[in-house]
Amino acid sequence: MQINEKKIEKVVLAYSGGLDTSIIIPWLKENYDNCEVIAVSGDVGQGTELDGLEAKAIATGASKLYIEDLKDEFVEDYVWPTLKAGAVYEGQYLLGTSFARPVIAKRIAEIALAEGADAICHGCTGKGNDQVRFELTIKAFAPDIQIIAPWRVWDIKSREEEIEYAEAHNVPLKISRETNYSKDKNLWHLSHEGMDLEDPANEPQYAKPGFLEMGVAPEQAPDAATYLTLDFEKGVPVALNGEKIGAVEMVAALNKLGGENGVGLADMVENRLVGMKSRGVYETPGGAILYKAHSLLESITLDRDTQHYKELVAAKFAELVYYGQWFTPLREALSAFVDSTQQTVTGQVKLKLYKGNIIPAGITSPYSLYDENIATFSEDHVYNQADSAGFINLFGLPVKVYAQMKQKNGL
Repeated sequence: MQINEKKIEKVVLAYSGGLDTSIIIPWLKENYDNCEVIAVSGDVGQGTELDGLEAKAIATGASKLYIEDLKDEFVEDYVWPTLKAGAVYEGQYLLGTSFARPVIAKRIAEIALAEGADAICHGCTGKGNDQVRFELTIKAFAPDIQIIAPWRVWDIKSREEEIEYAEAHNVPLKISRETNYSKDKNLWHLSHEGMDLEDPANEPQYAKPGFLEMGVAPEQAPDAATYLTLDFEKGVPVALNGEKIGAVEMVAALNKLGGENGVGLADMVENRLVGMKSRGVYETPGGAILYKAHSLLESITLDRDTQHYKELVAAKFAELVYYGQWFTPLREALSAFVDSTQQTVTGQVKLKLYKGNIIPAGITSPYSLYDENIATFSEDHVYNQADSAGFINLFGLPVKVYAQMKQKNGL
């Protein structure tokens, strides 16, 4: 089996050590004349999932493994721009897997070029979004390199058959046939798909031991609320509870606080890029807190027209991220617009976390557009209520003219 009849001698594999990529190493060597396989793992906060990865990759046939620390780049160059945009896919999904793929694929492409590889291989299925996200990024940085996607060509048809292949080739796995949820974990989130979740009629077993990994079910959260403050500078979170901390530390700390209070759980049936609907459960405790805080701060620092138009931009931005179109002129242009809106998104937000809820507890900003003297229901000497009559007459003129036309013509 060859790609475009060109002999493949060296392949760089996007390697997570999970079920898919674990069996791909022996599969590549079997099907591409014992080619050299260089594994690359991008560390975007998977934690213990990276433990023992090098030994495992080499034991299953890789010549070496790169483990690239991408956490700072991931948060600062991908998460923060998406947060500032307020981008949420289909109202719920905070894009945890979506914006992690471009940073990983970019580094894989760079290593493939440096290694003089003939091809890049990934373990994404032909049904999923990740194949698009990986390959669009590879095209952006290594447009002429060949891509191998085993799920689109091999005879394996299910995760059960993958497990059988792994057992036959002595590939160690951390899952069993009974617990093989498809999961994706990084610093920002953890996703769960498959098994009983494939039927939207089934309630996720949040309280079941071992299901949630980043927090607890809301009913298991403490009975006392947790308060926190977040400081933002130009739309970027810079301090937690008055202490300035880095981007990675910020997300990790909020994950802990949010997880302990059962916040950031999303259960949704989403529209995949490839056309099908898919059900997933997402844990994004820190991200949910940051999105809520950022939105609250914008509510007092953005003017009405900018705020409303930015909501339209956010929806498109989310689509671009979800569809893997990070490295495109449109995404860059939208980010430029978003950055221009964030110049005054500076201030402090206080939140209360309680049993799965994120409750506003105060917003302040030196750039606040909220004027209590104008908004008050008490007596004021700033707002002339009589002015509204003329405004309504002009604003409602089209409605009046249309109604008169209908009356005149008996409509």
